[in-house]
Amino acid sequence: MANRKLNYLIIIAIAAVFLWFFFKSVNWNETWQYLKQVKPAYMVLTLLLVPLHLLTRSIRWKFLLKPLKSELKLGNAFAANTIGFTVTLIFPGRVGELVRPVYLAQKEKLSPGYLIGTIVVERAFDIFVMCFLLGFFLLIRPFYGSFLQARPEAYINLFFWGKVGLGLSGLLFLVILGIYMLKDRASKVISYLTRPFPDKISNKIMTFGLEFIEGLRFFHSFFRLIGYFFLSMMVWLGICFFYWVFFLAYDLKVPFVLSIPYVFLTMVGASIPTPGMAGGFDYFSKLGFTSIYGLDPNLAVGMTIVIHSLQILMTCTLGYVILWKNGLSLFQVKKLSEGKN
Repeated sequence: MANRKLNYLIIIAIAAVFLWFFFKSVNWNETWQYLKQVKPAYMVLTLLLVPLHLLTRSIRWKFLLKPLKSELKLGNAFAANTIGFTVTLIFPGRVGELVRPVYLAQKEKLSPGYLIGTIVVERAFDIFVMCFLLGFFLLIRPFYGSFLQARPEAYINLFFWGKVGLGLSGLLFLVILGIYMLKDRASKVISYLTRPFPDKISNKIMTFGLEFIEGLRFFHSFFRLIGYFFLSMMVWLGICFFYWVFFLAYDLKVPFVLSIPYVFLTMVGASIPTPGMAGGFDYFSKLGFTSIYGLDPNLAVGMTIVIHSLQILMTCTLGYVILWKNGLSLFQVKKLSEGKN
């Protein structure tokens, strides 16, 4: 309990630091004047596009799980994603990442360990694909120079975070592939590490570990790997499209491809495990608006508050509706991440 409280305090402190930098030197009168200039039609379209990534992620997840259960219901995958993201937005520590696979496992009567393995695969591909898109953006820099005159430090930041992300995704790929290719040895390592625990606990850990390793059998097929890569591209290009439409709501007219660096930076910020992505998302969003597109900091703050609020509002509303229809509460599904029923 003490460790959990300490973790929460650290997370809150991190969020507070980022929020301090985000709100630093904001002129709220100017911010409000900027926000009133919104184009209603584009804002309504932005609102309707919030669930798009939940749908494309669900299609990708269904594809990944096809060898295990070809008749898996897309609706259950969508519900699991929506509830998982709702939990992540409300509670610290990204516990929704565990809620998603456990919820779907219960709905579809599948192995939780297997599905948690697919979440690891999903996260690795998310990082890899966004690094791929960022690399594409940086490579075509000579062609968009007339559209976008970003500050030099913006490119330095993008190159730095691109290298970090690519390095982490590459390392994660190697670990995942190594665990699967050497699964017999990995099983022995898990068995060795669980020896100090009582038999009941060690057996549970061993069973979960073996299910997790089995969940990585996705790598058996090269063509499925390519298919999953293109579905991951669909997920992230859809997210870029969502933000690009939002840009138009505030008359920020840039070619679609130029939404990529902003989305990459917000992905970095959203990966910080604070409740509701508070602080990390906001700081990196403001950084993207000001350093890449040269927006006034007050407008950048206002736009960030609006887009952040819309995502939380729509996602949590959908999540609560699904929970209500299933007769569940938010705290009940949160307990799924703790291995409780």
